[in-house]
Order: sequence, then structure tokens, then C-alpha cells
Amino acid sequence: MNKIETLGDFVESAMDRYADKVAFQCAGHRLTFTELERLSRHVAVWLQARFNSGDRIAIQLPNINQYPIIAMGILRAGMVVVNTNPLYTPREMKHQFKDSGAKALFILSPLLGALSQILDDTLFSDVVAVDPVDLIKEPEPQKDCYRLYDVLKSTPSGLLATRTGQTGNDIAMLQYTGGTTGAAKGACLTHLNLLSNIEQIRHRLSPVCTEGQELFVCPLPLYHIYAFTVNLLYLLGIGACNVLIPNPRDIDGFVNQLKEHSFTGMSGINTLFLGLMAHEQFRELDFSHLKMTISGGTTLVADVANLWTKVTGSSITEGYGLTETSPVALFNIPGQEEIGAIGVPVKDTEVAIRDGKGEPVKQGEAGELLVRGPQVMMGYWQNRQATANAFTYDGFFKTGDIALQQANGNYKIVDRLKDMILVSGFNVYPNEIEGVLSSHANVMETAVVGGPSVKTGEEVLAYVTTSGEVTSETLLAYCRENLTAYKVPKKITILDALPKSAVGKILRRELRNTV
Repeated sequence: MNKIETLGDFVESAMDRYADKVAFQCAGHRLTFTELERLSRHVAVWLQARFNSGDRIAIQLPNINQYPIIAMGILRAGMVVVNTNPLYTPREMKHQFKDSGAKALFILSPLLGALSQILDDTLFSDVVAVDPVDLIKEPEPQKDCYRLYDVLKSTPSGLLATRTGQTGNDIAMLQYTGGTTGAAKGACLTHLNLLSNIEQIRHRLSPVCTEGQELFVCPLPLYHIYAFTVNLLYLLGIGACNVLIPNPRDIDGFVNQLKEHSFTGMSGINTLFLGLMAHEQFRELDFSHLKMTISGGTTLVADVANLWTKVTGSSITEGYGLTETSPVALFNIPGQEEIGAIGVPVKDTEVAIRDGKGEPVKQGEAGELLVRGPQVMMGYWQNRQATANAFTYDGFFKTGDIALQQANGNYKIVDRLKDMILVSGFNVYPNEIEGVLSSHANVMETAVVGGPSVKTGEEVLAYVTTSGEVTSETLLAYCRENLTAYKVPKKITILDALPKSAVGKILRRELRNTV
């Protein structure tokens, strides 16, 4: 990796080294490294003819083979990837597209209707519709936008311009994450950030993962930083094949796809593992090749981890990270996993635990977990104040999580400093839901907290006071119109008054104590 300075260099090197191997599989369609090189070059050339190096290009797709083609094309063109959740409502899309200043969008064709509602509020000069059948046959015609099918068929493939002047310190992607204000912020991840994290993951997993021989199941969305770095980048870099699962909520379909593969690894989260193990046909699969299961994004429950080992014969290796850390900061050592712990820092990463005054705590005592290393973001996009608030005076990133270091050296997450709610690995921020509820004409005050959930780890619970006639069912329907499904409250309780402090601040902790 000494001569590789950008992700464009990195993916081109992998495509060259593993040319004849299969890079991705989805719904029975295989994409070799050679095909990935050719098709992503089409995308890169098309982009370079229209935009400049460093321009932001958005992707709004599920896990289909077109995603890596487009992502690699953006990186090879010398531009910046802006990942966008395809489940977003128009309101959520509008914020991210406007804030990022993205110049173009590759979007799943069924989402064009939602896009039309906010298109005038974006800076998009070009929109490219992506159809699931693009790589198999010609899709239906589209109005007022390009089709990926045409981009791949008509663009000359040999005219890719060099990425002159691009360095490791340039931004490679804007990965949006929430904040205490509820407004999503774009974490600026540089080429060096992501290349460093790829190397850190490789260093930790190299005793288990063999170059050119792994077949990993990828049910987690590639637009999420976890799968983007671990599956799309790290595993690509070691010549592994990723089996993309477009809809892991369809457990029957998921298990049927697993039957077709002798998979050696899987990346997932606690709720996914639990759902799979509840399926009778999953328990009957051949796990003789499985040697690596990675967990992250949310706490791994001990009962789930133990049952996974019993069912599959493979342990789960849990790691810890955030969008701002590219994401991996700590990872259990394969073969030495401790259930309930997040392991030890990865290569070249410093971790500190400090109290509310910024002073180091003694080993075994809890405090805020701080991280410093080459994978930590350069800052938040166009948000100097949020960036300043996110770092200590000596350059450590404030994770907002409470942790402690055990006597054996492993770290353990104790609690979260922030009010963020973790639903199936996705961050949900109370202020965002409160803002949506408060915009309803009949809602006066709102408070949102997290409650325990066997299925999703946590669930969203909302409490409101109202004026006029309105029901919880009406407010839930309103939330569904304005929020992605995992952010919609599981329950909305209408109260006469919300608990408040002497100065009138709503006390979320009192509501949380009633759950």
C-alpha cells in the first residue's frame, strides 16, 4: 500500500491483481473484478466529462451489483462519494442533498417519484436512474433523467483521465451521521482515513482471512459505513467475493440465497443474527466453511453470540467504531473473543477514557471513550463549530460513549453519553423525531427516548402533549410520512404534561425511567 495514495489507486490495484475472480454476487448475477473494472471505468469517464475532481456525487441504492460499479466509478473519477439511505423520505433526502451540494445522483428508479418532490431544492445537474435489471437487459425508458444502462453501454471505456493532484488528504466521501441537534452532519472521510482503516482491519483479520479465497455474505447496506469499509473496500482489497443481500428483512429469501453458497464469512449485527437463527432452514445449512463472523454497529448480546456459536460452530468477533472513525477503532482479536467486550484498539490507534472534567480515569473506572488515529475524520462538512466540539484539546475524538478498560486489557461499552437511540444498528436522534412531531398542528411539546427491544436492541418511544383532538394513531401515521421506518416511534403516549426541571427543561431521563 506504500504507493497507493487514494481509494481510486486502491480499487484499481485490486481489480488488476484479482482480475479473473468474482468480486460480487447478487441474485444469481456474478460480477468479476475484470467486469467491475470495465463498467466502473465507463461510469468514471462519464462523470469526468461532466464534473470536476472533488465534486460530490450521491448514491441512493440498496445492495445490488450496480452499487460497487458506481462507487468505484466515482472514486476512479477523482470525485467524492455521498452515500444516501434509499429508505429516506423526501424531507430527509432534501437535507442531505442540499447540505452536501452534490452535483449528480445515481438513484434506484422506483425512488424517482420521491426525488421529484424536492429536486428543485438540490444542485443536481444530472440524475441517473438505476434499474435492478441494468446488467441483464435494457430497462424501461425514463423521462428527464439518464439511465445507468445507457451510461454503461454508450460511454467509451478507454479515456479515463488520471487523478492528477489528488492526495490522501483529500475528501473521499461524505458519510452522513446524526448529531445532538438531530440534523445529520457529513463526516469528511479522507482517502488516508479510509486507507488507514482498511490496513488496520487487514492487520487484525489477516490470521483468519486468506487473500483470494474468502466468500463473505453482506446483508448490511453498503451505504452504511460499516459495510462500505469492511465489505466494499477491505474485502475487495484481499480479492474476496461479496454476496450482496438486497433485502435482509426477507429472512426466507435471505436463507434461500445462503443455500447457494459455501460462505466463509459474514458481517452483521445482533438483530440480524437473532433473526437468522430463528429460521429453521438456516439452522440446517452447511456451516463447515464458515470461519469468520463480524459484528458491529450495535451491542452484541451474550445469548445471541453463544447461540450463534452453537448453531454455526463459529464464534462472533465484535468490533467498535463510528462513522467518524471510518469506522473501526477497536476490535476483538479473532480466536480470543470476549463476549460483551469490544476488544482492543486496532493498529496505530490510541484510546483514552476520561471523566467529565477531561481527566483520565483509573483502569476499571468508567468515563467517556476517546479515540485518536489516522482513521479519524478530518471534521464535519461545512460545520466548524460541530467539528471543534467533537475533539479534545489534544486531538482525541469524543465518541460520546461511556466505556471502561478491564483488567485483561479489553474495553467494554457501559452506556451512551448521548441520548442517541440505536435501532438495529442505525442511529436515531431524539431531536429529529421531536422536530417532526412538533411540526404537527396539534402537538405542543414532545420528548423522545429509547426503550429496550428484544428484536431491535432499542425502540423509539415518544411522549407528547397536545392541543385539540388528535390520536396516537394519527401521529404515528404523520411520522411514517416524514421519517424512515426505523425512526418511527414504536409507541406515542399522549400526556397532560411532560416532566420538567425548575428552569423548564424537559427531563427525558424521567420518562426513560418509566420504560
